[in-house]
Amino acid sequence: MPFLSRILLPVDFSERSIGGAHYAGSLACYFHCELVLAHVLVPPQYEFGAVDIAGSMLAEVCRDRLQTAKIELAEFQAEDLAHMDVRRVVLEGDPALAIVEFAHREHCGLIVMPTHGYGPFRRFILGSNTAKVLHDADSPVWTGVHLEEAPATPAIRIRKVLCAVDLGPQSTRTLTWAAGLAREFDAQLTLLHTVPCGPDVRLAAGEELRMLAVAANSGADLLLENGEPAPTVCQAAQRLGADVLVIGRGSASGKYGRLRTNAYAIIRQSPCPVVSV
Repeated sequence: MPFLSRILLPVDFSERSIGGAHYAGSLACYFHCELVLAHVLVPPQYEFGAVDIAGSMLAEVCRDRLQTAKIELAEFQAEDLAHMDVRRVVLEGDPALAIVEFAHREHCGLIVMPTHGYGPFRRFILGSNTAKVLHDADSPVWTGVHLEEAPATPAIRIRKVLCAVDLGPQSTRTLTWAAGLAREFDAQLTLLHTVPCGPDVRLAAGEELRMLAVAANSGADLLLENGEPAPTVCQAAQRLGADVLVIGRGSASGKYGRLRTNAYAIIRQSPCPVVSV
């Protein structure tokens, strides 16, 4: 079974969508899988709110917007993605909910979503739809402000993968996914856990981290560090020169620390793209 058979890229025709298309397209090329470009139309009544619209007028507005969206989506990055297995779909409804439901229904192995932001604080703005998808999606979500700046033909080169876990129920799944990615790229894998302080806690956490790595047959180097999860994980990614950071987002908390509660901060501040499993 291939590591990835389908990648979903939500498209809103912004600059970050173009960067996301370059990055998602490069991933799809590497894995020889289908790339789905999805644009979500928000129903007109969502925008007009309580304003009454005659039935015939509403139907005409919907038809026009659907036709325009289909044309724009068909033209979006058409030349750059011409050689790939690309499917283009227009969905309707709440953007985050439509993306999550489509990904689940179509068994998408990965959702690629660039975060967004403007000005000096751009790295600290996540985006409401991205946050909702991260919260609700079953599929791993590959995201980061870095995807906006992807060149037209990015070469995916993953040499170092850092996997940060909280030792909660989601940790095995997170490490398994990270190990699979590392094997695909023949990359070095490092497994990281952060602990607040205390030698007894550190010793117990270290043993559980070792058992997790062995059980997953990950072949990972182990790294146990003291400190607050978000800054410690991001500093480790910077220091190790990680190309991708893999974190879990399914468990509420681990025995020795809380990672999920820090997931958004890690995504915002990470020096490299983050995959939330």
